[in-house]
Amino acid sequence: MLNYGKHLSVKIEGRITVVELNDQEILEETTINELAEALFRLVEENPLIRMVLCFNKVNHLSSSALGTLIRLNKRVEEQDGQLNLCEIKPQLQEIFVITKLNKLFDIFDDRLTAMKSF
Repeated sequence: MLNYGKHLSVKIEGRITVVELNDQEILEETTINELAEALFRLVEENPLIRMVLCFNKVNHLSSSALGTLIRLNKRVEEQDGQLNLCEIKPQLQEIFVITKLNKLFDIFDDRLTAMKSF
């Protein structure tokens, strides 16, 4: 397990980087900034990254957190990597649908399917 702060658990499984978000609520600006810093550092340190971002613990996301995810996706693509999201709870899935972010992101029900899709 790699150390990228208290908000993330990072594991490398083969050539895939699996990132678990550890917070139930990603609402506070401080939390979002710390998450963004850790995620962007991870991408910078791993060009061509294949990242699976797991939301299994997350119950609430702010619009600022969604903005961070959009920027992260752009950064991953700029590095010729790929980002998959997984294990998003129904109430969060609804937000992704309403904001049409389900069209921007590849979203999978479970981690294994997200990993196999690369």
